[in-house]
Amino acid sequence: MAIFTRQGEWLAVSIDALNVWGDSIDPERYPSLRAGSHPHIVRQRLLALALFPEKWINRLFSVGEIQCTETSILLKAFELADIRKELAYRLAQLPSAEPLPTVPILYEDDWCVVFDKPSGMPVHPNGPGHRGTLDEAAARLGLLREDPLPMKHIHRLDDDTSGPVLYAKNELAQLRLDAAMREKRVDREYEAIVQGRPRQASGIVDAPIGKDRHHGSRRRVSPGGDQARTHYEVVRQNAGWARLRLRLETGRTHQIRVHMCHIGHPLAGDALYGGRTEAIGHQALRGARLTFPHPLTGEPVRVECPEPPWFSALAAKLSL
Repeated sequence: MAIFTRQGEWLAVSIDALNVWGDSIDPERYPSLRAGSHPHIVRQRLLALALFPEKWINRLFSVGEIQCTETSILLKAFELADIRKELAYRLAQLPSAEPLPTVPILYEDDWCVVFDKPSGMPVHPNGPGHRGTLDEAAARLGLLREDPLPMKHIHRLDDDTSGPVLYAKNELAQLRLDAAMREKRVDREYEAIVQGRPRQASGIVDAPIGKDRHHGSRRRVSPGGDQARTHYEVVRQNAGWARLRLRLETGRTHQIRVHMCHIGHPLAGDALYGGRTEAIGHQALRGARLTFPHPLTGEPVRVECPEPPWFSALAAKLSL
């Protein structure tokens, strides 16, 4: 059998594989596993091998969600969501006066899913009863498949920014992916169309971002703000506009929009930060690529996002 397999709500881990991986640990302190090994013995060996977060293994042990069969250790990794309590699932079960969009999937397995969020769709509700969010679309997918896992977004995009958004499908995946975000191992690349011609073909904007006390929905470069770094590279430009490729080191609210405004090149359509709106009615920003460590294997997963028609049309209109 494979080393790791999903069996309903359980993750099955091969006993033979765990014993082979344990060759380097003290056999008296951490004895080999066999059919019927006590969950405490299993827990000790799993912690010694450091295959999973200690917090997660200890929680499973405390609630009796570690079991041992003839050939496998079973860990309850895929517990289903309570669709009566979780907000996204409650909303997803309600009738809608208008057809709700089906969001394209860019990558999916048992552990995570990457959606291609369209421009104009919020990631999460902005108030009670707010419908049509990406969270709701993720929940609706679980209901349709009769596999309502507790999917949680790992990062966000502004409502009008399109592109890949990563969701964890279970607690273990969320723990691992949240840690990857904190450790800056989730790489996000964007494309934008901005006003003017940047002086340099590439550069880094390193400027802290804080709230704008004069405008509740804006952010601004502020000495007392949070550290923020944005890498940019000119892909194509003409007399009045430039198409940029951007990469974030940090994930501050409106980071690209604030930093581009700060260096004198607001995004096309971004009225909030001084962008001209005659060519497009929202900021010309899209997520292009997402790279993250897989929550089970740690191997890099690279997801490419197709260019949306509105971005292609704007680039053609501006000769970019």
